[in-house]
Amino acid sequence: MQQKILVTGAAGFIGFHTVKKLLEDTSFRVIGMDNINDYYSPLLKYDRLNELGISQDEIKWYNTVPSAKFNKFSFVRVNLEDKQQLFSLFQKEKFDYVINLAAQAGVRYSIENPDAYVQSNIIGFHYMLEACRTFPVKHLVHASSSSVYGENAKVPFSESDQVDAPVSLYAATKKSNELTAHAYSQLYDIPVTCLRFFTVYGPWGRPDMAPMLFAKAISSGLPIKVFNNGAMERDFTYISDIVNGIEKIMLTGFNSEVKYRILNIGNGSPINLMDFITAIEDSLGMKADKVFMPMQDGDVTRTWADTSELKNVIGFKPETDIKVGVDHFIRWFKEYAYN
Repeated sequence: MQQKILVTGAAGFIGFHTVKKLLEDTSFRVIGMDNINDYYSPLLKYDRLNELGISQDEIKWYNTVPSAKFNKFSFVRVNLEDKQQLFSLFQKEKFDYVINLAAQAGVRYSIENPDAYVQSNIIGFHYMLEACRTFPVKHLVHASSSSVYGENAKVPFSESDQVDAPVSLYAATKKSNELTAHAYSQLYDIPVTCLRFFTVYGPWGRPDMAPMLFAKAISSGLPIKVFNNGAMERDFTYISDIVNGIEKIMLTGFNSEVKYRILNIGNGSPINLMDFITAIEDSLGMKADKVFMPMQDGDVTRTWADTSELKNVIGFKPETDIKVGVDHFIRWFKEYAYN
């Protein structure tokens, strides 16, 4: 029986790869949704959609565009915070599953433009929950973030840790999402999983994230900024591990007592920032001109996922080696950047 899945944020990094992964299963019918905002260059978003068979020329607000490459995929441009259009889409399509990856991203940008985060991440997510209540789905999978852990001193970070001290508005909105989702799940019997992603990287990644910034600068002979003088660790997680986990989690049911859960999804092995830069240098065959900088507001020194609960629930944990992942990313970067 065909399962119909809504993937929001489908023109984004994780959303694009999630759609590609789901389309490998011929029993899935996938609808992608995105507002294609200009937080970073929409050209990259349109290029991702083009890979999915959606031409930029065909995209109009609220019109569903069928893919020219995948007969079980179509795309619609809608704002998450547009309640009327969101409800209209749910009423028309009658989704079985929702993977909600749409959000205003970026820790540092949230300091400069907090309103965008309230509109998309708070109001938009509230409307998503309302849509799932009004037009019931089997499972809502929602993108949270490791940023909710803030400067958590206990490592590795566990889902049971206290996360009441976010150091950025972005993190605060993601924690708010988790709390609101819990209330909706309990009140309205909505099955919800909130996934705390840990530093996702790979081909088609966001241009404001470190891998792309480093690769662009190094390959152009420009200096790179290394914050906190390089004394940082990140639980870098390769994109294919993330989307494999998302699909498995989406299809995993709940027992009769539990309809809500939070899961870390990370590699479970933090990498020193300087080692990550070295991996990029090695893959490019070029050395970086490093400019060491102090810590930035809203940033944290270390992230590290405890993935034991993820393995308990779906029998899976990310494990792509950093060198392998960076090589895949740089191979794509060279092809994309110089086309």
